[in-house]
Amino acid sequence: MQTKYFIPGRIELLGKHVDYAGGSSLTCAIDRGLSVTVTPLLRPILRVISASRQNSIEMSLTGRDSAPAGDWSAYAHAVVRRLARDFQRITQGLCIEIASSLPESAGLSSSSAMIVAIATAIVNLNQLNKRQDWLKRIPNQLAQAEYFAALETGAPYFDLPGDEGVGVAGGAQDHIAILCSQAEHCGYFSYLPARIHRYVAWPKDYCFAVAVSGVAATKTGNAREQYNRTAESVRSLLGHFNAHNGSQHATLWAALEASPESLNTLRQIALGGTPEFPADYLVPRFEQFVEETRVTTPRAVSALDCEDFDEFGRQVARSQALAEMGLANQLTETSALVRIANTNGAIASSAFGAGFGGSVWSMVRRSDAESFLTAWSNNYVRLFPEHIANSEFFLTYPSNPARSLP
Repeated sequence: MQTKYFIPGRIELLGKHVDYAGGSSLTCAIDRGLSVTVTPLLRPILRVISASRQNSIEMSLTGRDSAPAGDWSAYAHAVVRRLARDFQRITQGLCIEIASSLPESAGLSSSSAMIVAIATAIVNLNQLNKRQDWLKRIPNQLAQAEYFAALETGAPYFDLPGDEGVGVAGGAQDHIAILCSQAEHCGYFSYLPARIHRYVAWPKDYCFAVAVSGVAATKTGNAREQYNRTAESVRSLLGHFNAHNGSQHATLWAALEASPESLNTLRQIALGGTPEFPADYLVPRFEQFVEETRVTTPRAVSALDCEDFDEFGRQVARSQALAEMGLANQLTETSALVRIANTNGAIASSAFGAGFGGSVWSMVRRSDAESFLTAWSNNYVRLFPEHIANSEFFLTYPSNPARSLP
């Protein structure tokens, strides 16, 4: 008997590169994603068929197989390897057919959606989520999102040790957005440990216009090393803070909250640089994290909550500026897309995802959305005709999280 799921992509409104450092962000699931059909097999294997790639992979459920370097099958192997090691007795084979409406390597979390799809199918069909050893560690949907994130990043979870994952640093932002969002709302979440602060209603007269730049930002290719370097700079700063204070804080956010003096101590360490990172790289990265987590994101959440769109737009613009100056993860194309959107009347606009390529979201009135999208697209391809084939422009809205279908 077949089972069907829909696993959505997500938009990160604010909170760029903060999840793996314990920060907070504002995200939502969207109406595009992966349509997944799961069929039981007699043999204890996993078969994944990708309609978009017109390709399939097959592996044992023992977790002993390995993926070719840089291949998309690394995501499936990461899931099987950890589940087989962490929970064992995974014997029910399955075929997973995946059709995607998400542009790949565009910052919309197509890779994390793949992790969630494969993990959900294996867990449900093998009834792992009914076992006591599962429920002891993973009692609810938020915990499941954290664990699925650990499958991707290789991080340890609860009493379960980590492994290599797919070779990319990160927190659980994408997986929590995919599994814990609410329709017509944006979720204000923090990470490590995961926490749902609250859901903020999205104004009914507005939608998202999304521009896919056409510059790929895949976590298994051209952007992975740059992305990981941005994450490692935070870990370097935290490591030196812990050594200086004789502490063992797990995240930069925990270190900041430890005492009133922590901010100044961390800033002084950043100003001096570390053996791994010079001060001119570390200082703007640190200041971006502090302002994005402590100021920009909470103010934007409050503004959206009371529909103060002028203030919301100001905070989103500041988040984008911090990405360009502090993270230094924006390309000419994504910055241009934000500039064009604001010129054409967007309430707010910002790039999102890992950076070094990817996409931009804009908040626009539903009544103006189609004309805005046309003007946005035309102006962009006029500036960057080389991206005509790979860029994409579409409308979406805050939608339901991952779910099974009738």
